[in-house]
Amino acid sequence: MARIAGVNIPTAKRVVISLTYIHGIGRTKAKQICEIVGVPSERRVNQMTEDEVTRVREVIDREYTVEGDLRREVAMNIKRLMDLGCYRGLRHRKGLPVRGQRTHTNARTRKGRGRAITGKKKA
Repeated sequence: MARIAGVNIPTAKRVVISLTYIHGIGRTKAKQICEIVGVPSERRVNQMTEDEVTRVREVIDREYTVEGDLRREVAMNIKRLMDLGCYRGLRHRKGLPVRGQRTHTNARTRKGRGRAITGKKKA
């Protein structure tokens, strides 16, 4: 397994797909990285030379914020909103949807499992 940015990327898959296993790199950035390094899009990770793996690692370290740094940056942005007490920060604090979605129904991903209210009768 090739280890890039602290992540073991799968060796049997194509390079473009394997790079997406790194937090902060999607399909578009993976294609850009392959173009910069000069790796063909059909090439698999286990067919890459050590030199190519090293160049990919250097490009990612130099030009992109990934993994731990990115997670820390996102967490700090959310913490900043919560400390400010702005609307989005309050929504984060309460564990409710932040981006204007309805909460009367749905929103179960953010709100958690539905809890029955004791003593409430069906009308």
